[in-house]
Amino acid sequence: MLGHIEEFDISKPKEWTAYASRLTFFLVANNVTDSAKRRAVLLSSCGGAVFNLIQALISPANPNEKSFDEILFVLEEHFSRRPSEIAKRNAFYKRNQKIGESISDFVADLRRLVQGCNFSDLEIMLRDRLGIGLRDEELQLRLFSRKNLTFESALEEALSAEAAAQHTREVRASDNTSSNVYQIQAKTVKPATICQSCGGTHIRSQCRFRNARCRACQKVGHIAKHPLTSWPQGFSDSLLLNNLRASAKRDQSGMSSRKIRVTVVIENFPCEMEIDTGSEYTVLFEYVFRKLSQGIKIRLEPITVKLATFQGELVKVKGSCSVNVQYGNIHRTLALIVAKGHCPNLLGLNWFEPLGIHLSGVHRLTSTPPQISEVLRKYRSVFTDELGMYVGKPVSLDLDPNVTSICMKARKVPFALREKIDAELDKLVEQGVLEAVDHPVWSTPIVTPVKPDGTVRIFGDYKCTINKALRKHAYLIPAVNQLLASLSGGKVFAKLDLAQAYQQLTVDDATADAQTIISHRGAFRVKRLQFGISAAPGIFQNVIDKTVAGIQGVLPYFDDILIAASDEKELANCLETVLHRFAKAGLRLKSDKCKFCLPRVEFLGFEVDATGIHPAKAKVQAIHDALTPKNKQQLQAFLGFLNFYHSLLKNKATVAEPLH
Repeated sequence: MLGHIEEFDISKPKEWTAYASRLTFFLVANNVTDSAKRRAVLLSSCGGAVFNLIQALISPANPNEKSFDEILFVLEEHFSRRPSEIAKRNAFYKRNQKIGESISDFVADLRRLVQGCNFSDLEIMLRDRLGIGLRDEELQLRLFSRKNLTFESALEEALSAEAAAQHTREVRASDNTSSNVYQIQAKTVKPATICQSCGGTHIRSQCRFRNARCRACQKVGHIAKHPLTSWPQGFSDSLLLNNLRASAKRDQSGMSSRKIRVTVVIENFPCEMEIDTGSEYTVLFEYVFRKLSQGIKIRLEPITVKLATFQGELVKVKGSCSVNVQYGNIHRTLALIVAKGHCPNLLGLNWFEPLGIHLSGVHRLTSTPPQISEVLRKYRSVFTDELGMYVGKPVSLDLDPNVTSICMKARKVPFALREKIDAELDKLVEQGVLEAVDHPVWSTPIVTPVKPDGTVRIFGDYKCTINKALRKHAYLIPAVNQLLASLSGGKVFAKLDLAQAYQQLTVDDATADAQTIISHRGAFRVKRLQFGISAAPGIFQNVIDKTVAGIQGVLPYFDDILIAASDEKELANCLETVLHRFAKAGLRLKSDKCKFCLPRVEFLGFEVDATGIHPAKAKVQAIHDALTPKNKQQLQAFLGFLNFYHSLLKNKATVAEPLH
């Protein structure tokens, strides 16, 4: 036979469509037209894993009872869980050019995303998305000004502009390299020096303060306004600004110590910077400044600060400016010095406090204040990986004795998820959540949604069983508006997340029997409160409310707990009280989802900061990106989404009245 068709990798389901197309071409190339032979080629070439999957999908029938097209259709349905047309269009509308992404890559992804959108005029949609999604604002404006612009002409102009910009960068880089070489050679003849005794621009041997005694450190050789100790020993040639370095420090053995780098976002442009604890200023070099200021106007103001290397060579300063800076969840407008050259960017002391940056120990960077760190160390047991166990009374569900117990059969498990489901079952058994049972009184089939990290969550489909027998729980869940109203005065925040929330609550034997789940591995008695139980939210909220009752500024909402305080000291005290109660109650937090000392936090679909409550940007963007409703159902869905922020919408009733 011509060619070869390899086995399909079942771990890459998205590649099935391409694999099926290649298989079809392989059969055509070898003139295999008989359905039985085509089926035989498929079954013999696809691999053992796919063959077992086919058997599972068509069970109880055998593969030889199905035609080639039928088997192909079943596999296509299994592997290609295609999103709806509206979801595909939404992804297309939201696609913008990424930082550092070329025009070609951007357009290639647009062509991929447009598949299945069913646009009536594909070229116009591609043209519009290309123009709107560009990062280069100048190019964007040029395209917007063109009349009768087609997708081809827009793409051609964008590619030409990108090529020209790349060429300009290369020329500038070459010019800068030549310029730097010339400067080094020139300065060997006539170097510009800074006196290490007084800071003046003359040779130290000619300085009248050469033998002066410093009133600050009592050492001879300099004056107090120019401390000699600010010039560290053991540095290689590096750019300094009052001890500001652009290269690694070397110890006496000549080994270079590890640099501390962080990435901060300046004007929406990620910049890697070296931490310098000895500098009063933050310095960005011209080659990076040109990139981040592309498409926006940043005015440089004159500044009198002098930059110099350790050997006293002056470095030209272009000016200073104020820029918008983001580090983690912190947003600030900060002062920045722009200098000429191609050295690493340097983050100085003037940015430390505004960005919440602290250095402790040796080269360990944190953005958590010391008092918060001390509280977290004290209660580190609350953040362990083990499942918490609430020490209070076990939960007892109120079941109607007149309702007969229900036993259902296990549902079929998707072959691709079986291994993950087995792993999760083993984990829950090890944690003491599940216990195998042979003759259950109740049995509920499992539901296995996939989490963002690729693992599965297991809970019972209790609406089919125990929820029919449960009496309503009387505890009232707090309204979102009521919770947010109590946040006034908060300027700094912490957000806590309870690990496996409901499962930290134990249940009595009767409830454990009633919560029994049934899987492909048999029945398991559930000894912790389960997600999917209709009374569980009220029960869990009641427990958490009682645990944190009386602590000012603490807002619990199921497994999310928000702490608001007026300053870091108050936040630390409040956090310590909460963690003390959690430790005493046997509750555990998920460390990677907890955040501390935030000036702005997202909570229940809103963003909260010192200025008040604001709608979350992602949700507002979703409203802006929503497609125009075409029928009553779509309009109702849109109005429901909009109504979430009704309290923040001015004259909402009047503005939305025509839609109603």
